[in-house]
Amino acid sequence: MDFDTLDRQMRRFEQSLDRTILEGIYVVARLDGHGFTRLTKKEWNLEKPFDRTFRDAMTATTRHLMDCGFRMIYGYTQSDEISLLFHLKDDTFGRKERKLLSILAAEASVAFSMHTGRAAVFDNRLVPLPTIENVVDYFRWRQEDAHRNSLNSHCYWMLRKEGVPADEAQKRMSGISNSEKNELLFQRGINYNDLPLWQKRGVGIYYRDEQRQGYNPMTQETTVCTRRTLHIDMDLPTGQEYSRLISSIIEKASSVFPS
Repeated sequence: MDFDTLDRQMRRFEQSLDRTILEGIYVVARLDGHGFTRLTKKEWNLEKPFDRTFRDAMTATTRHLMDCGFRMIYGYTQSDEISLLFHLKDDTFGRKERKLLSILAAEASVAFSMHTGRAAVFDNRLVPLPTIENVVDYFRWRQEDAHRNSLNSHCYWMLRKEGVPADEAQKRMSGISNSEKNELLFQRGINYNDLPLWQKRGVGIYYRDEQRQGYNPMTQETTVCTRRTLHIDMDLPTGQEYSRLISSIIEKASSVFPS
């Protein structure tokens, strides 16, 4: 059998499970740290319940993914997960699912490992979202998940630091309301409302225009120019204000990259 015939025959098998994301549909890639419980609790002595070193590593990884060859317009990270919104017109690798899954997971794994000096692996899934409203709801959902996890983590680790065994701490938190969890913290001197916003709402990364001063040596005058830069937002809003932020990012991306 000659090579061309063999090549055609084998590529049919290789491409038999190929799928592509339809044009005109928004896509979010959500990456999660694989085995991060072991990494963060047993191999890495991190501050509980939140650690700035880990936060910075996840933020740096998200920032890298925003600029690694795809047209990303919004990145969001909380805990050990990252969500990335593709530009509606992004057609990198022909929108092939296997390429988007494998390359982003690999990029995240390498970026995080190089930033921390610790071997780490991310998995990846793709979430197709037909409308802008669906996109907004998706990121509202992930932020609500961040808030829930944050409150639970602060309560759990407060009890653990008091010497309460892990199983008992979980039982004491099971079934109690958010107001009761807030009261549990307040009785121990912690006002949940005063905690850093990034712990409760996650971190967003998006492009925005910034005014910067420059100098024109020809005219010997100070000039002001507008540059599009990646902004790391540690103080994300919530509710309708967050919805408006996501909508404005999508709208701005459509005008900056219309095709």
